[in-house]
Amino acid sequence: MGAHAAACGRTRAGAGMSAVRLALLLWALPASAMAAARGEFFDDFSQPDLDALRANGWVLREGSGHPGLPGARFAPSQLGLSGGLLTLSLKTDGTPAHTTLAQLCGPRKFLIGTTTARVRLRDTPGSRDPIIQSFFLASPLRHDYDPDFSEVDFEYLPHGGWGEPETRLYGVSWHTVRIDPWQSFNQASTLPGSFDGWQLLTVQVEATRTRHYVNGRLIGEHTGRNVPSHPMAISFNHWLAAGAVAGAPREYSFDVDWVLHEAGRTLTPAAMQARAAQLKRQGKDRVDTVPDSGLVSECNL
Repeated sequence: MGAHAAACGRTRAGAGMSAVRLALLLWALPASAMAAARGEFFDDFSQPDLDALRANGWVLREGSGHPGLPGARFAPSQLGLSGGLLTLSLKTDGTPAHTTLAQLCGPRKFLIGTTTARVRLRDTPGSRDPIIQSFFLASPLRHDYDPDFSEVDFEYLPHGGWGEPETRLYGVSWHTVRIDPWQSFNQASTLPGSFDGWQLLTVQVEATRTRHYVNGRLIGEHTGRNVPSHPMAISFNHWLAAGAVAGAPREYSFDVDWVLHEAGRTLTPAAMQARAAQLKRQGKDRVDTVPDSGLVSECNL
């Protein structure tokens, strides 16, 4: 989704206990006990192929629709798995008819809790194509200004876009939106500059606020009607906004190493990274103990 748009974290266990020590004590608990108590979702994308990805409950988007240029399309062929990484590719010659996008969506059952993904964002020196590399959680938009719409996202514009030339990374919490003509209601926090390379992106969703972190740094806290109120699907996409120049075919990509959600818990980015590392050491490439919501992941936004 285009952005153009209380004290959080851990309570102190004692004056002499560091945050790192507390995180280690927390994650020393048996994984099964933690998962049973609160629910946990983890995927490190070690599946052998796209069919295995589907079998694990992921939706590979097909067809056209927002976001992206009218006439462009989403195709599963733009998703790839190799060496424990998920790759989302975008190819274009600058025209909608020859633009193919990528999107992957998980089950729609995530709301209160903490979600972290380790992603490798990519710049392409010399390019001005307004590509957007995104990690987000969202519910469907049923109609213009849908009051039940919920979304929190990170969106990276390596080549600028949306009428501005600067490279930047957004963290956004959404109230609602009308797609056409565009009118959005949200809170956005922006970090200028390049984020080419591996990044740790974390969003905390509580009952009254959200907090976005990039590599452990808090970039924004959002409140009010922008706080999600309905279950969302963990999603990734790679799309092209208006402004590309027609010409020779070109292709862009970014990668996802893993994604982790801890339901009902506000955890630090360091604790989330430690938990993901623990699961990997235990040989657990996928965990899902978050109860099913009974809602369909439409993967169309």
